[in-house]
Order: sequence, then C-alpha cells, then structure tokens
Amino acid sequence: MRRTWSWTFDLPPEELWPVLADTNRFNEAMGLPPYALEETPQPNGTVLRRGKGKAAGFTLEWEEKPYEWIHGRHFRQARQFTKGPFRRFGPVFDLEPDGAGGSRVSYALEWEPLTLMGRLFGKRLAEQAGAVVGKRILEAVAFAKGERPTFFELPAPELPEGARERAAAMAAEVDRSPYGNGLGARLAERVLTGMATDLAPLKPKKLARALGVPPRTAIEACLAAVRAGLLTMKWDLLCTNCRGAKLSAASLGELPRGAHCPSCNIDYDRDFEKNVELSFAPAPQVRPIGTGGFCLSGPMATPHVAVQLLLAPGERRSLAGQGAVDLPAGSYRVRTLHPGAFVDVEHKGGAFPGARIGASGVEAVEGPMEGGAFVNDAGFELAVLVEDRTWTREALTAPEVISLQAFRDLFAAATLRPGDEAGVSQVALLFSDLQGSTALYERVGDAQAYNMVRDHFALLAGIVRDHDGAVVKTIGDAVMASFGDPANAVKAALAMQAAIADHDLVLKLGVHMGPSVVVTLNDRLDYFGSTVNMAARLQGQSAGGDIVLSRAVADDPAVQPVLADLPRHEESVALKGFSEPVGFVRLIL
Repeated sequence: MRRTWSWTFDLPPEELWPVLADTNRFNEAMGLPPYALEETPQPNGTVLRRGKGKAAGFTLEWEEKPYEWIHGRHFRQARQFTKGPFRRFGPVFDLEPDGAGGSRVSYALEWEPLTLMGRLFGKRLAEQAGAVVGKRILEAVAFAKGERPTFFELPAPELPEGARERAAAMAAEVDRSPYGNGLGARLAERVLTGMATDLAPLKPKKLARALGVPPRTAIEACLAAVRAGLLTMKWDLLCTNCRGAKLSAASLGELPRGAHCPSCNIDYDRDFEKNVELSFAPAPQVRPIGTGGFCLSGPMATPHVAVQLLLAPGERRSLAGQGAVDLPAGSYRVRTLHPGAFVDVEHKGGAFPGARIGASGVEAVEGPMEGGAFVNDAGFELAVLVEDRTWTREALTAPEVISLQAFRDLFAAATLRPGDEAGVSQVALLFSDLQGSTALYERVGDAQAYNMVRDHFALLAGIVRDHDGAVVKTIGDAVMASFGDPANAVKAALAMQAAIADHDLVLKLGVHMGPSVVVTLNDRLDYFGSTVNMAARLQGQSAGGDIVLSRAVADDPAVQPVLADLPRHEESVALKGFSEPVGFVRLIL
C-alpha cells in the first residue's frame, strides 16, 4: 500500500537535498526514539542488521535494509519487520527541478500489513505519520530559505535538575578563558536546547557555520568548554569505508593503531590525517544524550556516497535516459557494502558509468549510463555504491588539533603513549631565534634582557595563535611552531618581523614544510624527522630581519600570492646532514 504527498518549492534541488535528506534529524523531530543495531556478519561477507524499538505504542523488531539513494534526487528505505503491525514500512522521497530554480518534492510511505492491527489501521497510521513529516518538511524548507532560525519547532528537552544553573556557571568560566572567545553563553544555550543530532557528536566546524564565526574561534571555545566542564571530548577512529566513528578513546594515548567496523565488516588502520577526529558532546550533568541514533544509515549519514543501490540476486538496474546519474567531475570509487574488490574512476562529469558486481565485489565499470547498468551477478542481495574519494574537511583531524595553540595550552598532557608515533604527510614548521641575544644581556643587563626575551616569546605566541598555529616548544631564545597551512606560516613570519621591529630585537626566521612524524618528547607532542631538521637549518641561514623559505614553501600555490609584492633572493647552500645543496628563497624586508 502507498500514500503520497507532494509540494513545490522555489529553491533548487541542491539547496533542498541537505535538509530534506537528513533522515536522522527528521526522525528525531518526529519523536522517534534513538536505536542501535545488532550487526551480524554473514558467510558471504554481507552484514545482517537487526533492530528493536518502540514507536506509536508498538514493540518493533526488524531487519534494517540499506537505504537506496541518488544524491540530490531520490532516497528509499524499507524495514522488514518480524514484530509489529507491519511486515514492511518505509519512505520514498523524490526531488526534481520544477521551473526556473524551483523544485518538486514527493514524499511517499509504503507499507504492507503484518497483523490485523496493521490491516485495520495501516492507512490511518500512515496518514498521521505523513502529516507530521509534511509539517517538518515545511519547517525545514523555511529554515533553508532563511525564514526561521532553527530546523524545527520542537519542545524543550528534558534536563537534569539544576542543569541550567550549572551551564550558566560553566559558560562564565568559558568566557574567562583566553580561548572562550565570548561564546560561553551561546554554546551553553546550544547544549541546553539544540537537537541531539547536532550535539552527539558536536562538530566544531559545523558549529562555526551555525554561529557565524571562524572555525578556529569555535574550536577554541569547545576546548575551553571541556576545561570548564560544559563539554566532553573524545578521539574517534573513523572507518575508512563508511567514515563512521566505530571506536573512540578519551585520550590520544588510548587510541589503537586500528579497529574493526562491524557495519562494513572490515578491519582498518589508523591514519592521523584522515580518520582520527576530535569530537565533542554535552557533559551528562548538563544534557545527557542517549546512545544510538535516530536513523543510522540515511543519505546524510554518509554524505560522501553519491549513489547507493540495493540489488537483488541477478538484478539489472538501468538508470538511463532522464534518470541517468549525473555526477560532477572528480575521483570516485565504485564498491559494495560488503568487503571486496572496487574500481576507482576518474570521472569527467556527466552521466556516470554502470558496473558489474560479483560475489567478490565490483568486477568492472562498464560504459556510460545510456548503455550501461548496475548488474548483480552475485548469488545474494547486495548494495553497490559510488563514493567521492576525497575526505571531507568537516572533520577536526588530529594534525589540525595538535597545531592549535589552544589545544597545546589547555591539554598539555595530551600525548601519544610511549613508543607510539603517527605520521603526517605535511606540516609547516617555523623556527625563530634572536640574533645577538648574548650581546643583548651584556648591553642592557640580565633582568631587563630576561624581560625582553620573555615579552618576545609572548608576542610570537600570540602571532602564531592568530595564524592558526601552535608553539611546539621553545629552545633557549628560539621558538618552534607548527601550522597546518604553509600560507599561515609565512603570514605569521611576516607579522613577527613587522612586530619585533618595535622591540629593539632582531629576529631570524626559517620556514619549511613536508612530512613528519608526531611523537611524545619530554611529555609533550613534538615533531621528528628531516622536515624538522631542514626548518631548523634554514633558520640558521637567516641574517636577521629577513625570512628564509624552503622551495617547497615558496612554490606552494597558497603561498605565492602572499609573496607576490615582496623582494626576494634565490639562493642555494650546502647544509649539514643533506647530501645535495639546498635551494631556498630569502625575503628581504
């Protein structure tokens, strides 16, 4: 049986899809309880997912089938119930362009009765559910159009006794922190009133967009809120397939080198740059958030997946003609949900090719959609998907975190366990040193020189923070700082030379970038390897008042605009520890 509702809106599909396909958020807004799945690997490599829960007074047990979707156009989900009023129940959502810049939205509920109650009241229950969904769709579209500040009109969540008073005190402590950035009250209000979908986990880059502040501002406020007790934080080891957090640890030192994803039925390794993410959540004494999710496998749960289809044994699914899957140019992977072979595709844009899938995974990608199809040659039902191979920048990865001054100041004891290390493919390192510091002590006296050196450390640390970097350590009169972006490192170096001129000091600076190894040294996170050595050697080539950049830094596309109007010299020198002469750029300031 089926019941359909439809609307026309004056927003294009690409603006509606992110809000209307967010099934986790919709289910929470509809009052459905969070749930977890029991995931059982099958002999053929697939995973059987079973769930239990209650809704509308009914006790439910079901097998959760994978969602099907085509990004920006369509999604469908069906649960096969063994307990409850229905044998099958699920939504079908379609989104298509309608006129100049508008969209036509169709939402349907499909069901098959399992019991007498389902036969007698199925239509009425579907009507009631559809009316709630329709109300929420209108609210979500109004939010997308900027006509309301929140997605939905929802009742206030139940809070522990005294939660608001505790949150207010914690917010004040956040604001007292040098890293609170005046966001204590706004962050506390979000914790107390926000949807659980946005709070577990709370991702600071998304929070920054919601609050209209730069990412670093929101990240620092979240770190300060952990110290104040308003938030908790954890390190998530994301699955390299579904990119979900399948293992979490309270500290870096507890994070293993790999994990198993029961949803994908694969083992995967730790990669600091891709799948180690720092996330936050409300402290339980302020806002307890239950375990599980409101929808565990909808389109926005894995937004990197552009297409996902559930194919019966022997099924051939053609998405040709007007239904062709048009994807932008980029790097894609065609794979199955169960472990097996995959095919990487460099797509030039337009209609995406079909694929032939066997029991061991994707066997071949075949022709454009006009003449191709997704074909299941395996002897069992399987899900095939097309995913974007690039990793989202929504995640706050470990290299980004440890290159933030706030993290190093607030969580200095956060280190890797002894003997552990983690590689990063790129970090920009800045080394500074004071020229003639010994003569300075003789000229002005020990006490005054000490104060001048201490003030210079504070000055440089503030500049490093302002450019999204972190002071790794000080060595005598020298500073070592790290940056995720080489352009920020160069801008920081320029700002240092401009500021130090007013302090009767001469600064030597060198900047290099490259791969490095993160280790624990002297109870703090540090960097080790040839990139560190090169950065230190280049600082040694500085004459004072200038900046020495490695060729890797000077040639970086993001750095070149920074250097456009600056006088420079191209030089080369033999450096200790390096077999060939090293070329570098000296900025003359």
